[in-house]
Amino acid sequence: DLQWSQSFTPFSLHFLELPTVSHWLLSDIGVFVQALYVRQVPDGLYSGIKANRRPGEEYRRMASLGLLLFTAALIAGLCTAEPQPLKVTTIKQEPYTMTKGSELEGFCMDLLSTLASKLGFKYDVHLVKDGKYGAKDERGNWFGMIGEVVRGEADLVLAPLTLTAVREAAVDMTKPFMQTGISFLMRKDIGSDDSQYLSFLNLFSTEMWMGILVAYLLTSFCIYLVARISPSEWDQPQTEDNHFTLSHSFWYTIGALTLQGAGPHPKALSGRVITAIWWMFSLVVLACYFANLSSWLHLDNKHLSVKSFEDLANQNIIQYGTLKVSSTLAYFKNSNNPTYRQIYENMERQQSYVQSMDEGIRRAQEENYAFIGESVSLDLAVARYCNLMRCPEVISMRGYSIAAPLGFPLVKNLSVAILQLSESGELDYLRSKWWASSCVAENAQASSLKASSLKGVFLLLALGLVLGVAMALMELASKSRSIANSQRKSCCSVLTTELSQRFGRSEEKMSAGTDEKCKA
Repeated sequence: DLQWSQSFTPFSLHFLELPTVSHWLLSDIGVFVQALYVRQVPDGLYSGIKANRRPGEEYRRMASLGLLLFTAALIAGLCTAEPQPLKVTTIKQEPYTMTKGSELEGFCMDLLSTLASKLGFKYDVHLVKDGKYGAKDERGNWFGMIGEVVRGEADLVLAPLTLTAVREAAVDMTKPFMQTGISFLMRKDIGSDDSQYLSFLNLFSTEMWMGILVAYLLTSFCIYLVARISPSEWDQPQTEDNHFTLSHSFWYTIGALTLQGAGPHPKALSGRVITAIWWMFSLVVLACYFANLSSWLHLDNKHLSVKSFEDLANQNIIQYGTLKVSSTLAYFKNSNNPTYRQIYENMERQQSYVQSMDEGIRRAQEENYAFIGESVSLDLAVARYCNLMRCPEVISMRGYSIAAPLGFPLVKNLSVAILQLSESGELDYLRSKWWASSCVAENAQASSLKASSLKGVFLLLALGLVLGVAMALMELASKSRSIANSQRKSCCSVLTTELSQRFGRSEEKMSAGTDEKCKA
């Protein structure tokens, strides 16, 4: 009898890089063949084999060996063959999948490339033929991307596909690679917060109000100084009264700011310079305020306080809708919440559905229309179009997942890879890359005016104040020089005396003046 050494295993093909399952199968075949020739048959395996072989049995063993060798070679050939690329279906939607020439790019394409390099598979991507995500028709047949997987036309679905119970029953779905919910967006000029009692103060920013207050205080004080320093305004401080007291200066300035006026007006050139600059400053500030006020009042008449789905359901001015075939529509259709049922019934009655995400965003921009959809996709629209706003309320939190046929062996590995990418921050990086805002911050309604917008007017006022005070000092210096020349005194001493008389208090003169008034 031909006997093989027990140390030799015909199918110990360790030099071949085979998958683990195939290696186990080939090893079992090798053990079986080895047992045939060394007559070491395991219990229960070929129990009819005995030590004494009959004639012709050797040929049957050789035939069995040949069949096993052929089977092993066939399996080895299948295992070592080049694997076929996976067929991946997706849907065109910014920024998940977009066309760039003849190629596709976007968040999903970057994620697919990362997963392929991580798990070592090849793929071919195509857009879904009917442009649908996936739902059942009246006969219970799936269409869209889910339908392609069910019919075997695709191996994977990588798109903003919502994980739902109905889809999970038809296909296998991985762990979500992105969390989202349901919200709605609309134009900023048709939806806003409730008006407040002091909302008219919001027309100017806090910096602007503080700038106006500081300008008012400085201008009033400078008018007070000029009225006391200038000889043209107060020639004889010993005998004349100065009408521009500090309180009157504040009153005069506020009267000019409100375009009412409060006499008497300054007589000196320096005082008139400051007054003219302040009038011009007041005119510009009031013009800006009334312009913002007019815009705010005009837009406030159109505003609705729509901050939730309940507010949306309880009004009849803004039309609203969602995608015709989507998980969002199914959520409102199957909900037991009265508000959500009311929203569904209204959409069904008005047939305010859209066929695509782009159509919903376009209608929200051009019409009195609120588009209901996935919050993540709506955030992208808000980042692209500054005249849109998203409702802060988000309901029905769910996730986007990758779909595959039932029993697909790669689903587990894809879920693990997605979790690893999430933990490493790779998914956050991809989202920040494709959700970057290209929007210039603009508001549909009048925004609060900042002090920096009128910095030229503030600068002009400051120069006018400095010029007025300087002119008043020059007028007083000129008078002091003429007095010094006539009295043959020092100009500095005369100037010091004049300043002390104009800003000092002489109790005797004040009391004398009071007594004269009482006698009169």
